[in-house]
Amino acid sequence: MRRDVRFQSRGLECRGWLYVPEGISAGARAPAIAMAHGFSAVKEMFLPAFAERFTAAGFVTLVFDFRFLGESAGEPRGQVFPHEQHEDFRNAITWLAQQPEVDPDRIGIWGTSYSGGHVLHLSAFDPRIKAAVAQVPAIGAWRQMLASGQKAEFDQMAGLLVLDRVARFSAGAANELKVVAPPGEPCVLAVPDAYEWFEKLGAELAPTWRNAVTLESLEQMLEYDPAGPIELISPTPLLMILAEGDSLIPVDVARAAFERAGSPKELVVLECGHFDVYAAEPWFSRAAGAATSWFVQHLAPGD
Repeated sequence: MRRDVRFQSRGLECRGWLYVPEGISAGARAPAIAMAHGFSAVKEMFLPAFAERFTAAGFVTLVFDFRFLGESAGEPRGQVFPHEQHEDFRNAITWLAQQPEVDPDRIGIWGTSYSGGHVLHLSAFDPRIKAAVAQVPAIGAWRQMLASGQKAEFDQMAGLLVLDRVARFSAGAANELKVVAPPGEPCVLAVPDAYEWFEKLGAELAPTWRNAVTLESLEQMLEYDPAGPIELISPTPLLMILAEGDSLIPVDVARAAFERAGSPKELVVLECGHFDVYAAEPWFSRAAGAATSWFVQHLAPGD
């Protein structure tokens, strides 16, 4: 069963869906999972397929849009600040823990791409999280750019963002950049499979998705180091699911971050690309299956 829900985060409304397993008896409390999408993406972009897997395994599952994105409130639209999204995730956990169907001592979180990075950060600091799954997670834009030999591109982007900051200081307006674009046009995620995935899904599945983020979001992204505190996650169980052919997050950088994490932990590496885990088979089933097994192992539905 799925129902529309909403909760407050810093005075603004986050909207989402709550999935409740069939057959929960009156007064029973089940383990729960909070989940959200990656950079600029919204819940309609294949997250229901993951949520349905988790719910079928016995988990109450909350899927939500971050503020400034999708159906959630907030202006300017397309503002993607990691610390604000951390707040939304934490408020999602708080709201979820208060639901009558939920055992507040058995809550896990799942994130993918940019929100996978949020999972790494939040699991290091929020003890309410009892199990974590980070799928193709962001490790840190500057780390990823250095690993790809893009120091010159990093310096160029930092210079452009200084110009944007001066313009915002003078005019107060939020400038925007496309998330994806055809080859040769400026955008944030300048890889062909990102353009194909976002443009197709934005038109077919997610009419609330906007192909634009504020330039200030890029300033925040460049300075964000989600895997920085990864050593602090232990003893919270951590599953990382990586894609060997990832076009956005160098798999060696992600592996190196995983090596720094303490136990219990598990690494799953799929022979696919970054966007294949959402719908392409067998990769979706393997990713969703691994996440479901991890949550079952560490949150024990049915106990």
